[in-house]
Amino acid sequence: METLSFNEYQRQALTTAKYPNVGNNYIYPLLGLAGESGEVFEKVKKVQRDADGVFTPEKLAEIKKEIGDVFWYLAALCSEFNFDMGDVATLNLEKLFSRRERGVISGSGDNR
Repeated sequence: METLSFNEYQRQALTTAKYPNVGNNYIYPLLGLAGESGEVFEKVKKVQRDADGVFTPEKLAEIKKEIGDVFWYLAALCSEFNFDMGDVATLNLEKLFSRRERGVISGSGDNR
């Protein structure tokens, strides 16, 4: 499969959406996003605990799959809010580049 843009990924991923009230239910993908993000953390935690932080190719493949699940829920959440993933990604980079240019990339607070 070819590399996809965020918007194309979002469009294709949503063809597999099967949850209550798709298109009017931001709670389901929000909960899924939290769960799948937790699974990424769990896999990394277990490598830290069980393998002294050494990631085997197999463990990396497992983590990659979980990150893919995070993408799916992000796509669903963006769709529920009528956002294009590509627009969200662009806005995020614009924010980060602005912070870097202004010397406020470190620190806290959304509006720095």
